[in-house]
Amino acid sequence: MSSIGHKHWPKLTSREEFRFLADLVLKHSTGDHTLVSLQDQQSGTTRFANNQIIQNVDTRRGSVSVTVAFGRCHGTADTTDFTAGALQETVTRAAQIAHLSPDDPEFLPPVAPQEYVASPTSRLETAAAGPARRLEYTNEAIGQCRMENLGAAGIVSSSVATVGVAASTGLFAHEERTDARFSLTVQAGEATGWAAAAHRSIDHLRVQERTLTAINKAKRGLEVRELPPGRYTVILEPAAVAGLWSSFLWALDAKSYEKGTSAFSGQLGQVIVDKRLTLRNLPAHEDLLGIGFTSEGLPTMAADWITEGVLTQLVYDRFTAKERGIDKIPTLDAPCLSGAGPSLTTIQELIKHTERAILVTNFWYIRTVNPTDLTLTGMTRDGTFLVENGAIVSAVKNFRFHESPLRVFNRIEAFTSPTEAITSETGKLLVPAMTLRDFNFSSVTRF
Repeated sequence: MSSIGHKHWPKLTSREEFRFLADLVLKHSTGDHTLVSLQDQQSGTTRFANNQIIQNVDTRRGSVSVTVAFGRCHGTADTTDFTAGALQETVTRAAQIAHLSPDDPEFLPPVAPQEYVASPTSRLETAAAGPARRLEYTNEAIGQCRMENLGAAGIVSSSVATVGVAASTGLFAHEERTDARFSLTVQAGEATGWAAAAHRSIDHLRVQERTLTAINKAKRGLEVRELPPGRYTVILEPAAVAGLWSSFLWALDAKSYEKGTSAFSGQLGQVIVDKRLTLRNLPAHEDLLGIGFTSEGLPTMAADWITEGVLTQLVYDRFTAKERGIDKIPTLDAPCLSGAGPSLTTIQELIKHTERAILVTNFWYIRTVNPTDLTLTGMTRDGTFLVENGAIVSAVKNFRFHESPLRVFNRIEAFTSPTEAITSETGKLLVPAMTLRDFNFSSVTRF
């Protein structure tokens, strides 16, 4: 359900209310195993384009999902109606689906009760933010662009949700999660500049700072030159680094590793990237979007995935983990990539220490070309510049690239401390900006 007005919504489903709903479902179920999942979210989004607000919408969505299993046959049904009658009907539908389903050889009963470490998943200021707060940030971004006679388009959003998992095994988990986001594209003629942020706290979006960054990129892009494709030293801003690592993280799947179809097959315990790099999962980090538990009720945990360049973990589903005797399944909900040894403080410092390079703000439309060595293709976007003698000298036409993270992250010349970055594929990461040598730009785009 949604509203454009200021309707007062009921409170989100609390821990006690979810326990009541879960108990009702579990008592009504006749299955050997039953799992109950809750998603209850109130969110608001303000969209703007051409320096005008075009939409300001609040939505409330709540659903309960019930999975019932008889042996290895299981079925799932959902409902948005939290009344007793609707929940009982949902249990009945799930059971009917289970009776019609074939055996699932990889089905496992729900997990037993777990212990969870409290994570900073919710911030009061975000939960309390409404249309007025989002409009304030939106008008700030639009106002700065208007003063420069530039066009602005983007979003400001905030949400608060309660998430729960309960099962016939005695499992029970419930937590509140907030999320705030800002994205801005600034238009200057044919040139664009971009900035984005995501955080549990709406106060951390730094709208003014990021708007100025996007404006500066758009203005610098007004005079553009075309360079030939080829291999260049590149300075990748955090968003560009995160884009390459997104595909990297998806490729850590344990099943494909064991089948021999993974780019990492046979390399567990071996050096796969620069020995200075370490990838950790940090669900308790306040600048990441870590969660307390997974959709199956497993606790998230801090873990090293790559240690000093060595691959140490794979992504396991519960069945594969059980087959391999893994009791605690590492999670990757809050990734942080860092470099050991001397680092520079800012992107400006990377530029200052570079004789000649291409500065890349962001990559988009990244796709896999060869999964066996993780060769990717994609295009630069929203600010691509030529750096010479420690300074940006001009914008350049966007490039298409063909490269593998397994290769480029073994050609690191310099890096900064980890910085916030978001991607549409993986969400939020902390990654450094980096200077990399011999990056392959295979062609020049038409824009």
